[in-house]
Amino acid sequence: MRIGRLVTLIVIVWLIIGAVAVWQRGYFKDTTADCASAGTIAVTVIAGPLNYAGVNPKIDCEVPQPSQ
Repeated sequence: MRIGRLVTLIVIVWLIIGAVAVWQRGYFKDTTADCASAGTIAVTVIAGPLNYAGVNPKIDCEVPQPSQ
């Protein structure tokens, strides 16, 4: 039971650090709402403390255009 709580705490702290990295990089100020921006934010949060070790994840995706 104690190990589960410790793992939960580590995961929460990891994600909070990732969210701080997203905020420091100004990704929340980006006004475009596309899959590349959302993906970059998600990967940066998941990377967490690795962001401060030089990891700078970026996502590039293309959404198919609707047919005419």
